[in-house]
Amino acid sequence: MTINFRRCTIEDVHTLKKISCELFNETFKEQNSPKNMNAYLDKAFNLEQLEKELSNTSSQFFFVYFNDEIAGYLKVNMDNAQSEKMSTDAFEVERIYIRNKFQKHGLGKYLLDKAIEIAMERNKRKIWLGVWENNENAIAFYKKMGFVETGAHSFYMGDEEQIDIIMTKTLTNFL
Repeated sequence: MTINFRRCTIEDVHTLKKISCELFNETFKEQNSPKNMNAYLDKAFNLEQLEKELSNTSSQFFFVYFNDEIAGYLKVNMDNAQSEKMSTDAFEVERIYIRNKFQKHGLGKYLLDKAIEIAMERNKRKIWLGVWENNENAIAFYKKMGFVETGAHSFYMGDEEQIDIIMTKTLTNFL
């Protein structure tokens, strides 16, 4: 088993679009209408939007590889790129997705550990994320990783308002 991690560049935009749509659909299609799923995918993962996000110096995307195959990806934000107004010492994990066939191999923990490492390198004191209130497995995982519920915000799936729980972890060991 070989796990590798690589930062995405603008040249990866087509691959990022493909994997983003695939994993979001794989994760949430059973709980949402096709109309709302398609509206969200078209808005969040179109090439222009992804190019804009990849070009933002306060955001970073990473692919995780399992035996040389893309198994998932991570998107992190800091400063003004965060999806919610947070303090300057905060660091956001906006997206963390693993393909179903690669789950239960520790890749989610691997990506979260990488996000924490990046946050600490940038002297951030807390790391946070939003997770859908109905995603019980993800909530349990984040709690196991030391995150606590600190709030909530609205997330729009097409025209449907959903609630994301904001979970935060205080970072105490700086590099």
